[in-house]
Amino acid sequence: FFSTAVYYCCVHLMSCGLNAVQLSPHVYWVGAMDWNARDIHGFWCSRGTTYNAYLIMAEKITLVDTVKKDFHEELMSRIRSVVDPEKIDIVVSLHAEMDHSGCLPQVIKEVKPSKTYSSIVGKETLATHFYEPEIADIIALPDGSTLDLGNMQLEFLHTAMVHWPDSMMGILRCDGVLFSQDGFGLHIATSQRFDDELPLHDLERAAAAYYANILLPFAHIMTKATTKLKSLLPDVKMIVPSHGPMWRTNREWIMDKYLQWSAQKPTLKAVVLYDTMWGSVDKMARAIADGMAQGGVEVRLMRARENYRSDVIAELLTAGAFVVGSSTLNRGLLPTIADKLQYVK
Repeated sequence: FFSTAVYYCCVHLMSCGLNAVQLSPHVYWVGAMDWNARDIHGFWCSRGTTYNAYLIMAEKITLVDTVKKDFHEELMSRIRSVVDPEKIDIVVSLHAEMDHSGCLPQVIKEVKPSKTYSSIVGKETLATHFYEPEIADIIALPDGSTLDLGNMQLEFLHTAMVHWPDSMMGILRCDGVLFSQDGFGLHIATSQRFDDELPLHDLERAAAAYYANILLPFAHIMTKATTKLKSLLPDVKMIVPSHGPMWRTNREWIMDKYLQWSAQKPTLKAVVLYDTMWGSVDKMARAIADGMAQGGVEVRLMRARENYRSDVIAELLTAGAFVVGSSTLNRGLLPTIADKLQYVK
């Protein structure tokens, strides 16, 4: 019975296409699932990721962001499950990185929106990515701009270096939705679209790894941005990022986590990173770890060759000490250690 049910389900999906997910009265998720993504610029994503895009069903139907180029048809299929794509009036690019803008020129050609918008720096960045006339016609929105969608308004807040210079967020107050682009994101591909459908400890681990690898270099900026965004919580009922599930229950929790991680207060935790040629450094590392553990310190012992660089950074996020050991190779460090230290730097 199960195999028969799965078969007919697959036939239905192939004939009807992929579906959008309604998030609020006017907002739909129309993004893409990348179940097979693993290495994203050195960030090891063992559970894949999503490229989130959103459709606002206002009088002037608006598409917020697109997806990575390879997933163009998935985006269009989900849009078609809600509305004819040619009825889209406005396209907004919150962030010019290619996993969110890769198929933007193609979408503009197919949809033929009346207007396309981005931040000021976003317009410049997109122009360097794509030599397309459609990109040249993008309208740059100053910080604090409000876009009239007919029966509702979409407000914009420039959030430079969260995590690119062009980054911008949007607020749809009538639905209480904050489009936070790469802020509050996490790399998980899952059939569940909301935070309260997943274990909180899984979300915390993934969100911490995401923050440590992508946003930690801009911690001082994140503190200011998160503090400002937290003041909007009375009006924000859902945070919808560019990657991962939507925050509808744990909105304040994830903001508090960002403030905590940004503060970088030392804790009684140590990361011992090492590698060895013939075992001597391994013995030293274990002795150091054991000594610290006896003193009440939480220790994470990580041999470099078995641990990915992004995992080291994730552990360092909540650590108060970082101990590194390496055998000497040609009067220098072992390559596995040099790689990790360059990434940490």
